[in-house]
Amino acid sequence: MAKILALDYGKIRTGIAVTDDLQIIASGLTTVNTKDIFYFLEKYIGKEEVELFLIGEPKQMDNTPSESEILIIPFIEKLKNKFSSIPIKRVDERFTSKMAFQTMIDSGLKKKQRQNKALVDEISATIILQSYLYNK
Repeated sequence: MAKILALDYGKIRTGIAVTDDLQIIASGLTTVNTKDIFYFLEKYIGKEEVELFLIGEPKQMDNTPSESEILIIPFIEKLKNKFSSIPIKRVDERFTSKMAFQTMIDSGLKKKQRQNKALVDEISATIILQSYLYNK
């Protein structure tokens, strides 16, 4: 089996999480400056086999797309063109940032560490991936 790569795409940073080869465990991988995401993905996919991209789908409480969806659509189109052999699935990402922040509190991180937005993005990507694996 190959890995599943989850992306919590943002205007500035993109959090990335990945499964193990058996697709059982979701782990935070890193956070990348969004402007460098395709460079990172090319390098990563050159070393690791990836069978699926999961992209967070931001929604409002009434289930309509959030404003940030307008940034994600062009990213997905470019991702499809660049890595056409890897399918893309969307996963509802409502509350992942709040859940990530609560995870940081629960794990005992100090206030200064919890202000690290890159870590929040990475944990959010991990939560997106875990929810997909749980519901798969």
